[in-house]
Parts: sequence; structure tokens; C-alpha cells
Amino acid sequence: MKKLLFLLMLPFFLPVYSQKWAKNFDFVNESSCGLSLVKKDGKYGFVDKDGKIVVPLEYDEAVTMSEGYAPVRKGNDWGFVDSLGKMVINPQFSDALCYHDGLAAVKKGGRWGYIDYDGKTAIPFTFDNARGFREGLAAVANQKGYWGFIDKKGNMAIPFMYHFADNFEDGMAKVMKGDKTIYINRNNVVIEQ
Repeated sequence: MKKLLFLLMLPFFLPVYSQKWAKNFDFVNESSCGLSLVKKDGKYGFVDKDGKIVVPLEYDEAVTMSEGYAPVRKGNDWGFVDSLGKMVINPQFSDALCYHDGLAAVKKGGRWGYIDYDGKTAIPFTFDNARGFREGLAAVANQKGYWGFIDKKGNMAIPFMYHFADNFEDGMAKVMKGDKTIYINRNNVVIEQ
């Protein structure tokens, strides 16, 4: 009976045991791209599944890895590190979001645009606000505060007409027109109110 009880309880103890190292940090996020975002003494870095530091804890802020890269902030500027711990895009942006669909939204000179994995501008810095790409489209805002969606070439796919827009997921996105929340598909057709 004790063996049966032990076997039944084993799944509950394995996750705790496998991350004993987590107590060495003030904050541990779940693993993404094989690395976990951690924080200790006000600094951020990344560790592997065994708690070994891969990206040194030297950043003032960081975001979870996505597509093998993570936005990190030193001082006031954001750059990107890769999953091997190498700084691949030097800190130069006033804000940065994770890579999705091969592009990352970044802010420079008060405007948002998108960069590729090499840090080259893929979509010019012309937006007042931006979200990451999902399902080939990204929500962006113009100077009047209206949101629309662009494709990966920067072309308007859905015009600036919403007061808020969220990412596409499973073929639909939550948007707001006035104080009314609706869901649209990629063709800007309302599918749920």
C-alpha cells in the first residue's frame, strides 16, 4: 500500500524536486526556448532547465524568450540577447516586444516600427503604438489613437478604425469600437459581439 501511495504522490513531488534551484532566485518564469527568465537582487537573466546561468543576471528588465531571442533593458535602452546568452542587437530602443512571426516591435524616437532578426528595420518607425505579429498581422495605432492591422510587409490589412485592438488568435482578434467590444476575423468581418 505504501508503494502505491508513493507512486500516486510521485507526480506531485517531481516538479518541486526538478527545480530545487528556483529558490536561488527572487523570481523564476516558466521555460521558453529552453530557458527561464530569472531575477535576483533587482537584475534579470536566463537559466537553463538545471538552473545554470546562460544569460548573466545583469539586465534591469527582460522579457521571456520567443523565437530564440529576448528583449533586455540596460539603463534606458532595450536590445536583444539570443538563447546562447550573446547580445545580438545592442541596446538602442526605448521599448521592445518579443519576436513573433520573425519580427519584433520596437520603439525609437517616440515611434514604433519592426525589426528582423538582424536588427534591421523591416517596417519603418511610423506608428504611435504597436503589438507583436500573430498569424501574420500586427495591431498598430496611428497618431489619432485609432488601431488597425498591418501585414508583414507593413501594408494596411485592416484600416485604422478601432479604439483598441488585440492580437489575432485562432483566426480572430478582440477590438473595441467606442465602448463596445467585438471580435473580427482577418477580413475585418465581425464574427462575435
